Amino acid sequence: MDPRSARKYRRSGKLPSASQPLHDWRTRADPFAADWLEVVEFLTLTPALKPYILFEHLQHTYPGRHEPGEIRTLERRIGIWKARHGPEQEVFFQQEHRPGEAGQTDFTNCDELCITIGGEALPHLLCHFVLPYSNWQWVTVAKSESILALRRGMQAALFQLGHVPVWAQTDNSTAATHDLPKGQEKPVTEDAVSSPGRLFNAEYLAVVRHLGMKPRTIGTGESEQNGDVESANGALKRRLKQHLLLRRSRDFETREAYETWAQSVCATANLSRGKRVAQEHAVMKPMTAKRLAEYVTETVPVTQFGTVRVRENTYSVPSQLIEKTVQARVYDSHVEIWFAGAHELSMDRVLGRCGANINYRHMIWSLVKKPGAFARYKFREEMFPTLIFRRAYDALAAANEIERRADVSYLRILHLAASTLQTEVEAALELLLDAGEVPTPERVKALTERKTQPARVTDMPPLVPDLSVYDALLGRKLPRKETGT
Repeated sequence: MDPRSARKYRRSGKLPSASQPLHDWRTRADPFAADWLEVVEFLTLTPALKPYILFEHLQHTYPGRHEPGEIRTLERRIGIWKARHGPEQEVFFQQEHRPGEAGQTDFTNCDELCITIGGEALPHLLCHFVLPYSNWQWVTVAKSESILALRRGMQAALFQLGHVPVWAQTDNSTAATHDLPKGQEKPVTEDAVSSPGRLFNAEYLAVVRHLGMKPRTIGTGESEQNGDVESANGALKRRLKQHLLLRRSRDFETREAYETWAQSVCATANLSRGKRVAQEHAVMKPMTAKRLAEYVTETVPVTQFGTVRVRENTYSVPSQLIEKTVQARVYDSHVEIWFAGAHELSMDRVLGRCGANINYRHMIWSLVKKPGAFARYKFREEMFPTLIFRRAYDALAAANEIERRADVSYLRILHLAASTLQTEVEAALELLLDAGEVPTPERVKALTERKTQPARVTDMPPLVPDLSVYDALLGRKLPRKETGT
């Protein structure tokens, strides 16, 4: 500070911040003085109008009056006017959370993390469980917002926590609630709080009560009532992104390995919340319920088409099971087929309705015997496991005037893939297509056989060790003991 400035402040007895005069005059003319009444009229009648729209209107109505840089002045003036004369806004009331009162569960989309499993992208959700008082959290990987994913995520968190809050709170997802039937009155119960017009699903009620909690939801369209877990979703994804940077890879060997890693990130974050978590433990009930199965079982017949119908979707099974009755264990991410108490196969679960998961290996043995069925097969598109196989079929169809010949050739190639290695056949197809050749079954088989020929082993004489080198290291020869051999 300059000495003269210091003397000035000492003489006045005021601090520099109190010595500045109030700036209540304009430094330049108001560019919207002539238009302000018109702007106010628009804002009064339609408060939702944005400043940039009003600015464009003024430029169009009064050409040459306003420069593009003046839009910031208009935005500031409109902001001040709305603060003084604008409509009242909704006020949100900050809530004080009580320890052990509730656990909030929500699903958050994590495609932005760009996780891959064995190099293939993993579109997924995380089922996120949070205690609002302490912010203790836990996650499980989910394929959809289903009751199976909700059940698995909720009980995984509670068994990890070892205690149970009073309320289980979710939003109004279809996994937990459904619309109230028209004309039906909502029953009033003390151990369940749902939003107006929505009822809890029976399966969800059974899960929550088995775990020792009471269910409640937020108001329809009132996502802020689930604000703690909604806010924690963003914080969790930011934390996961940072740990991915530390890991230097977004690829995992299996889905289970990725879930274990994500849970370890949550466990690390929970360490800093120990004091509040202890307060929650002190008022919560210990977890005494038995762990529920993470699947539901359906008994389904295998049709003569070699398929089963599970939750309105079609899956293929080995032909040996035709006309048998099997048990389908439906998980959130996959479906298992069991027969006579033994596990037969697992398949990725199909979401929605009227979908299909058909494995060409289950069908190809019959299709090569009945190639005429391929042209109008209902699940024909499922017989192209990758784009390379689809390109190969198109090349065969273009080279053969008779469609049946192309079908027969392609089915022989598909049979070769099922009998050997799909990757080897796919590599041969790609090599032929890139070279402009028609991928006939003979050419593909010749290439795959060349690759699969066993390597020739070179004959080598037997190794006879020379133990005298050890004597040379010691500088003298030692008498050898007789071994009798």
